[in-house]
Amino acid sequence: MTTTSAPLAPARANGILRKLGNDTLYVLVGFPLGILAVVLCMTLFWLGVGTAIIWIGLPILIAAMGVARGLATLERARLRPVLDQPVQHPYYKKSRPEAGIFRKLLTPLTDGQVWLDMLHGMFRFIPSTISFAFVVTWWSGVLNGLTWGLWGWALPNGPDDQDLPELLGFDGSYGTKVAFYLATGVFFAGTLYWVVRGAALLEAYFARALLCGVNDLRQQVVQANAAREVAQEQKAAAVSAEATALRRLERDIHDGPQQRLVRLAMDLGRAEQQFATDPEAARATVAEALTQTRETLDELRALSRGIAPPILVDRGLQAALTALAGRCTVPVDLDAPQFERLDPAVESTAYFVVAEALTNVAKHSYASEVRVSVQRIATGLLVTVSDDGNGGASLAKGHGLAGLDDRVRAAGGVLSVESPVGQGTVLTAALPL
Repeated sequence: MTTTSAPLAPARANGILRKLGNDTLYVLVGFPLGILAVVLCMTLFWLGVGTAIIWIGLPILIAAMGVARGLATLERARLRPVLDQPVQHPYYKKSRPEAGIFRKLLTPLTDGQVWLDMLHGMFRFIPSTISFAFVVTWWSGVLNGLTWGLWGWALPNGPDDQDLPELLGFDGSYGTKVAFYLATGVFFAGTLYWVVRGAALLEAYFARALLCGVNDLRQQVVQANAAREVAQEQKAAAVSAEATALRRLERDIHDGPQQRLVRLAMDLGRAEQQFATDPEAARATVAEALTQTRETLDELRALSRGIAPPILVDRGLQAALTALAGRCTVPVDLDAPQFERLDPAVESTAYFVVAEALTNVAKHSYASEVRVSVQRIATGLLVTVSDDGNGGASLAKGHGLAGLDDRVRAAGGVLSVESPVGQGTVLTAALPL
């Protein structure tokens, strides 16, 4: 414990001192900037408004907007070390390239952010003055209290002179005065960081609200719209994947088990008629019906693996992928390490990605080998299936992988396919956890 925490104390102290220095510099520089801003912005703005009736005020007003925007840009650059986060430059309205010079000059007057910059320039001196007063008072208290004992003896002390300790009723001896001022210095030093930090944040949050608030709100709206579009795309992909799976299941049942069950019913009906006239033929028909039953059960098991593979539910993704690799007609090099159980939706999607990819490899690629890799990365699960076949696979609608792309996007993931003709196929699915 000692060896790990001891180096942290100097680093934390350096961080506090650096933050104290940044905040102090921010407030001390902000006060003259605030005075300069209010003089320039107020003077130019009201001069421009007052003379706007004779058109002379229009260029003066535009110049005032330019000054306010320049001071706002400077203030945004000063905000970053105080807020410990990047401050984005807001969007300013721009005139069209084909607009005339008069319209280009009037564009700043129609920009809401420019008016907020002007408002900040006019009134920033209020929080700047308050912050400056607190910072100067506390730093003066620290320096005065901690060093008074070194120079306090040189102060004149006539019969009518009384310093603060005597006014408060303390003994007028030099030692008492030193102790009193030392105590005040300790108090100011102990609260210096918090007072300076609060003063800097008061000025910084006022500036951020006016200079970055609209832009931050616009960014939040953009992010919310992007998230909504992603959610709608995932919903549409889920519906499409479900519809595709249902159509495939319906087709497989109609072409397989349903036909076998119809034949089984016919065979049993024929066997019932043969029992009275030809028992041997009836037994042969029943034996054939039993064979049909076993084949039907095998097909139903295969279909059930496509809905919810029992081995995936019971034993996890690695065991399910091992079973898939064992059933594939093309040799499979599987790299799927054992890790903790994941979300069922993620495991199911990863399983069907590999299952569909291996099916396509076996049917269409003419590959001699296929490699399957499943990796747990920081952002999720990465599933890669590559083969050395003839390539040409695509995610476009109408191709076999389109439904698989819908399934991956429904799970919030991304599916990519690299399949140049004659050079094999690499299918990669990134699934978030």
